[in-house]
Amino acid sequence: MSAGPVLLFDSGIGGLTVLREARVLMPERRFVYVADNAAFPYGDWEEEALRERIVGLFGALIREHKPALCMIPCNTASTLVLGDLRTTFPDMQFVGTVPAIKPAAERTCSGLVSVLATPGTVKRQYTRDLIAQWGARCEVNLVGSVRLAALAEVYMRNGFVEEDAVRAEIEPCFVEKGGRRTDIVVLACTHYPFLVNRMRKTAPWPVDWLDPAEAIARRAASLLSASRDDRDASADRAIFTAGPPDAATRSLVRGFGLQA
Repeated sequence: MSAGPVLLFDSGIGGLTVLREARVLMPERRFVYVADNAAFPYGDWEEEALRERIVGLFGALIREHKPALCMIPCNTASTLVLGDLRTTFPDMQFVGTVPAIKPAAERTCSGLVSVLATPGTVKRQYTRDLIAQWGARCEVNLVGSVRLAALAEVYMRNGFVEEDAVRAEIEPCFVEKGGRRTDIVVLACTHYPFLVNRMRKTAPWPVDWLDPAEAIARRAASLLSASRDDRDASADRAIFTAGPPDAATRSLVRGFGLQA
C-alpha cells in the first residue's frame, strides 16, 4: 500500500464531517481534502455530465497527489460514479458513501425509517436497490431536500441559519402511521450532520439521527492498516475547484487542520 495521503472528495465542505472521524482513526496519515465547489450543488447537474466531470477530476487528482486511498464522503457522487471510478482506476482503492439503510433497518423499533438526502440520491436506482436489499422489513420514506446542503454550508461558514428553513426541510421525514412514529432519520448527505443540533431543536419529536461518518472512516482505516505514513500535519491541504476560498471558508478549514 502506498504511503501517499488519503484523498477525500466532496461537492463542498460537508465531507469535513468524515475527515474529522478519519483523523481520529488514522492519526498517522496525511490528508488532502478536495471540495468541488465549482460544481456545487451536484443536484443541479445532469447525471452523465456530472459523471464525466467527476471521473475527469479524479484522473488529475490521482496523478498529482498519488493518494494511498480515495474517500468519497458525498452520497450523490458515490451512488453515481463509484463503479465508474473503480473501473477507470483499477489500481486505486475507493471508499464510497451510501445511505445507511441497513443499520437503520436493524435499529428501528417502530419500523418507520426516513432517509434524508439530496434529490439526486433519492432518485438513484442504487438507493432503491439498498432499500430492496436491507429495508424490506420496515417502511422507508425517501425525502429529497433541495435546500438543506446549502443551508449547512451557510451555517458552517457563518454560524447562523434560519431555524424555520431547517424545520421545513426535515418536516417530511416525520411520519405517524397506525400509532407508530418515525424513530430513525438517516442523514444521507455529509453536509447534514453539521445541522443536526438545529434538526433536533426543530423536530416534532425525538429520533435517532444516523450519521455514517464514523463507519466510512473505519472502513478506510481497515484498508490502510498495513501501511503507515510519516505524518506532517502542515502538509494537510484543502483544495477548492472554484479557486481560492473566502475568508470564512479559510477559517473553517483551518479549524479542521487544513491549509487552503
